[in-house]
This record gives sequence, C-alpha cells and structure tokens, in this order.
Amino acid sequence: MMDPCGALRSVHSDASFNPLNTMQLQFFGAADCVTGSRHHVQIGGSRVLLDCGLFQGYKVLRERNWAPPPPALLDLDAIVLSHAHLDHSGWLPVLVRHGWRGPVYASPATCDLAEVLLRDSAHLQEEDARRANRCGYSRHQKALPLYTKADVQRTLTLLKPLPTGRAQRIGAATLMLSPVGHLLGACAVHLATGNESLLFSGDLGRSNDLLMPPPAPAPAADVLIVESTYGNRRHPAEDVAPRLAGIVRDTIARGGSVLLPAFAVGRAQALLLVLQRLKAAGQIPPDLPVFLDSPMAIAATALYRRHARALRIPAREAKALMDGVRAVETAQQSIRLTRMRYPSVIISASGMATGGRVLHHLKAMAPDPRHHLVFAGFQVAGSRGAHLVAGAREVKVHGAYVPVRAQVSQLEGFSGHADADEILAWLGALPQAPQQTYVVHGEPEAADTLRLRIQDQLRWQVRVPQQGELVAP
Repeated sequence: MMDPCGALRSVHSDASFNPLNTMQLQFFGAADCVTGSRHHVQIGGSRVLLDCGLFQGYKVLRERNWAPPPPALLDLDAIVLSHAHLDHSGWLPVLVRHGWRGPVYASPATCDLAEVLLRDSAHLQEEDARRANRCGYSRHQKALPLYTKADVQRTLTLLKPLPTGRAQRIGAATLMLSPVGHLLGACAVHLATGNESLLFSGDLGRSNDLLMPPPAPAPAADVLIVESTYGNRRHPAEDVAPRLAGIVRDTIARGGSVLLPAFAVGRAQALLLVLQRLKAAGQIPPDLPVFLDSPMAIAATALYRRHARALRIPAREAKALMDGVRAVETAQQSIRLTRMRYPSVIISASGMATGGRVLHHLKAMAPDPRHHLVFAGFQVAGSRGAHLVAGAREVKVHGAYVPVRAQVSQLEGFSGHADADEILAWLGALPQAPQQTYVVHGEPEAADTLRLRIQDQLRWQVRVPQQGELVAP
C-alpha cells in the first residue's frame, strides 16, 4: 500500500499464489479515492500504465504527487490515457522529469486537449510557486513547482494519437480505444492477447450529456476496471437550464454577478452552450455580459469547435459557443474584470476553485451578498469548491481567509459523469460478464456501493482494490 506521502508498502495478494496467470495489475492511484488515476497492467509480457493522473483534493492526497515514481512506472512499454482531465493525465510530466521517454497513446482529441491542459497546469504551478515565494506563505524554504513548462514540452513529443477502433500493437498485446462520452476524446481502453483481455472504462459519460454522445458499446473482456465517481448516487431529474436561468435573473436583479467556477475543458463549453440557449430563448437578457476568463478554456473551446463531429449538438451550435462572449486573454484584463461593478456572468477555471484565475474572482466576490457562486458538477472532497458547497463561511485563498457572504449553489446536473444507474446500464450491455471486476476512481462509500450493486444485480465477481495493491486476476 501507499502511505500518505506515496511511499509503496507491500500487501498480501493472490498474485504470489497463482503462477499460471500472466496478467497482473497494480493500482498506483484512484484505488482509495476519486483522483490520481494510475493502473499498471502486465499482459502478455507487455507493461502498460493506464492513465497517469494527478492526485487532487485533500493535502494528504496531493502530497502523493511529490513521491518519486515507483520503478515499475518507469519500466513500461507504453502509457495509455483514457482522457485528458488532469486527474488522468496530469502526472505525465513527472514521469518525463524522471526519465520516461516511451510512447503515450490516446485518441486524437485527447492528445489535443492534453496539450492545453498540461501547458496550463505547468503555468499555474510555476505561478503559484513564484507567488508563494514572493508573498512568503510557503512552509518550505523555497516553493518549487511539481513540474515546469519545459517538462511539459518534452511530454508532448511522446503523445501518439490513436483513432478509436484502430488496433495498435504494444508488444504481444493489442490496444483499442472506444468512445465513452464524458469529455471530448474520452475512451475506454481495451488490451488483449490471444489468451486474455482487459477493459478499462476510464470515466464514463452520461446518456443525456449536453455535449457528448452516450458511451459506445464496449468489447468483452476477462478483467474489467470500472470507475465509480457517482457509484452511490443518481443525478437529479431537474433540468439545469431553468435553474441556472433563475439564478442569473435573481442575481442581476439585486445588482450582483454570477461566478461559475468551471473546468476549462468540458464544463466551460457546456455552460456556454446553456447560456447561449437561454439568451436565444429570452430566459436571460440577451445583452447580459458573459466573460470567459480562462486562456485554457478559450483554447479548449476552439478544439471543441474543431472536433465538432464528435459532439452530439449541431455544428451550428458548436460554432456559436463564443458568440457575444468576451474572451479574457491576459492577466491584466482579468484583474480589471474583478473590479467591474456591472452585473455579469463570469466563467473561470478551475472548476473546484483549487487554483487559477477563479481565485481572484472568488476573493473579490465571496464577501459581497449580492453575488452568487455557482459550482456546476462534482466537487472533490477537500477542495475549496467542496468546502463552499458544504456551507463554509470563510475559505483560505492565497494564504489569507476570505469571508463568504455571497450565495452559493451547486448544479449537479452539469456533471459529465455517468451516475450509478448509467454505470450499471453500460456494464449490463457488455457482451459477456468479466471473470473479475475491480471498482476504482471513487470515494470509499461510492466505490463500495457500486461494488455491492454489481455483485447483487449482475452477480459478477467484484472487489475494490487497495492503494498500491498487486493482483493477478
């Protein structure tokens, strides 16, 4: 297992008692939490890492990002990314910094989005380190970024676009990707040899997502690794559009503005789509200023328009996402925006208020009861977003506590994750039952609840692995 700082400890496993099995799995992340997706697979002699994500949320989890990579994660034949979100791709530059130079396979859209996300991640980390050193609120003698823009540049040269449905050999194994909605480019991963196979769900999308088609049917596999982010929940039946319209109307009526912390990739584009539709329907003022204050979100929106064929919306709507929206490119423009006194809607990253420009807007708007902070989607435990949604009356930003007098709401209907029923439906559509299923990428309660449903409803062999556990299914 891993201790809180990420050091690996040995655990008992059936791997040592079943020499006939050739497949081995080791769970280096997302086994006891909903973040840090890293799953090591040995199949047919090939060694593959499924995802290479950052741990996010509680400090005890974030500290794992700083632990040196275990030797197994530097002795690989390939890395495969299910999608570009940082909790699935954001640790790649750390491996590169420690010497990894092998291929990283992902769908073409994931490769494009990963470039945007990783460059922004390095920029934010360098900026946060500089700010901490300048303002003196780092506990260390000198704050350092986890990785730099130069590390990211080296990482990007390793990305190998793999279209969905096309086979790629990795030693004796064959890799194929199949779309799962959730995010532009997101895919399930299928690895197979002549004797055994494995399917990794990545993050599953919803059947009625605003932007993405529902998950495509996946091939059968002997071993399944499935996510459980919403493994203990069902999405509310409410239509988020009317609720957001009501929030906007009420807020601007009292002279306030709406701040929408949003993931720059996926969530920001969904919010833009809904706001455009609300304006077109006259449910919010058509001349209400809407600002997109995130260079990464601006770049990602351009990619969504470029890959419009992968979306479920008409091409004209994809093309119109930025119509009338004011793109805030520079830091100076963002600072000026925090001083604006006119009602508006501001979309800014990050979606859980863990970093980025949204923190400056949070500091400026949270103390004012006229404003409304609206979190669209899941908030990881320990994040500022989770604290605010839970009713925190102050939050720490840039080393100082900020009072929270603004109204705070959460719109779970914007989530890009399949809920428990949708996960079960996807599993039930597999051509045959796997011999063994592992439930990952969920908080403990969510993962165990999904485990029980799979066991009771599908009658499959299923378990929740431990962090760092080695198994031979």
